[in-house]
Amino acid sequence: MINFPIAIDYNSHLMPYSAYNQNTTKAGAIGAIHARREKGELKVQIGFIGLGKMGGRIAHRLLMADHAVIGYNRTPEKATWLIAEGMRWGTTPRAIVVASDVIFAMVTNTAALRDIMDGEEGVTAALAPGKIFIDMSTVSVPVSRAFADQVASLGAQMLDCPVSGTVRQIDEGTISLMVGGELATFQQTLPILRDLATKITYVGKHGQGLVMKIALNLSLTTQFLGFAEGILLAEKQGIPRDIAVTAWCQSALASPMLQHRGPFVLGMPEDAWFDVTMMQKDLQLALELGQASDVPLLSVALANQLLNAARALGYGHEDFAILFEVLSQLSGLSSNSAAAPRQQTIQD
Repeated sequence: MINFPIAIDYNSHLMPYSAYNQNTTKAGAIGAIHARREKGELKVQIGFIGLGKMGGRIAHRLLMADHAVIGYNRTPEKATWLIAEGMRWGTTPRAIVVASDVIFAMVTNTAALRDIMDGEEGVTAALAPGKIFIDMSTVSVPVSRAFADQVASLGAQMLDCPVSGTVRQIDEGTISLMVGGELATFQQTLPILRDLATKITYVGKHGQGLVMKIALNLSLTTQFLGFAEGILLAEKQGIPRDIAVTAWCQSALASPMLQHRGPFVLGMPEDAWFDVTMMQKDLQLALELGQASDVPLLSVALANQLLNAARALGYGHEDFAILFEVLSQLSGLSSNSAAAPRQQTIQD
């Protein structure tokens, strides 16, 4: 059994990433991490598999919380900046597990999860009693539950712990986590999770964290489509688009998601926050769950078809807010949105 450190105030020692940049010299912070590692003063040894846009930021957050982190990514180039920040490099998922007490993973889809889990160099090849595997990916619920059973058969524990939030929210420590798995395992890892987020919900048994994440994400497109239709209706009735967006975002209908993403109809971000392909992957997971649960997901089915149209128009790697452009073209408006000057993303 791993004895995790418990702090009274989990986040008192953390700063948002922006504050860290402003108030701490980079070389000094990284030097301190290396020095504390040499003295054995760092917290639990953590492994991280999947260092993309989201996973890399989460790994960085763990480094800044004084955890010793060893990481792996299929494309090593994405890990260069983290190695410069004090992360050690592992050559395979198996190597990460061997070197770690707690192993996080955040990969693109179900196929990628299978890739890191299976085989002689996969996660399951090295899991052993006392180790905990925390999967933050949004993937198939049945596949995740099958892996949880396999992990348990090896004497280890697994949690599904998907993330709700943006890269900017990761840096600020304001993402939401939804956790499924054994309650005792959740309680054991809570101090580490508190280094990542202040909004953490234990949902229930294995797979329930994923179910909750998928249930949340299906509303992203349905909310946005309602917004897009309203803005287009106002625009075709003579209200300038920017005024319509401002009015909407100041109204009682403006959810935090729409307040952040609504202005994208005036100019898409340089880097997609959540692109069409990834959004469609989540909607298809929702449709699969809906079919298995006999729940009709009518708005999700419509949104999925519009995402098909977006991909057909070449927008697969754009933020899913490009749905406004798809509807704009269907409404007979000129192609303004995609051609508009791109905004500098506010995530980074």
